[in-house]
Amino acid sequence: MKDGDLARLGQSRPLSLGQLFWAFTWLSLQGFGGVLAVVQRELVDRKRWLTREQFVEEWAVAQVLPGANVVNLSLMVGDRYFGWRGGLAALAGLLTFPVLIVLALAMLFAGVSDQPQVQGAMRGMSAVAAGMIAAAGLRLLPSLKKNVLPAPVQWALIALTFIAIVWLRVRLIWVLAVLGGLAALWAYRQLGPTGPSPRQGGPGQGKPKGQP
Repeated sequence: MKDGDLARLGQSRPLSLGQLFWAFTWLSLQGFGGVLAVVQRELVDRKRWLTREQFVEEWAVAQVLPGANVVNLSLMVGDRYFGWRGGLAALAGLLTFPVLIVLALAMLFAGVSDQPQVQGAMRGMSAVAAGMIAAAGLRLLPSLKKNVLPAPVQWALIALTFIAIVWLRVRLIWVLAVLGGLAALWAYRQLGPTGPSPRQGGPGQGKPKGQP
């Protein structure tokens, strides 16, 4: 996509591989309990590298592909602007500093992990992380207005996914295969050829007056 097209959509783009690297580094350092809570804010709201609709689409693909979803997303965003070099830069930014920090914390945590104060602190952090993830999901709901699926179908899929994962504890791979496959098939049928549209009319309709 050209810079003029991005400007018309109210978007921008990373100016260099270095900017891409540091953007994903900063994103990963904020991602306590998972980066879903911050990735949408950083890439869509602050940097405007993706629209909300683009983010939902690419996050859905990242969820379906094998591997960590945020790793898949970083590769897709980097490749979007700089090809394979951008994918590697985004991935390096996402992983380099968190890996170093985790290794350092693991060595420190090993000696105090059995203390009740430390365990209580970790439980408190997990509650905040869960709230941040829930808030990120709620902020993405307005983008569903442009989805090709009817609103009742979307809400039914959301409810079924929640029930399957939270209450029935179905494995994520089966939820994606069944409900994700159903949603993809339904969307394909909505977008596919379904005969003449009302604007086009059927055979013999829509011709200018005076013509046979």
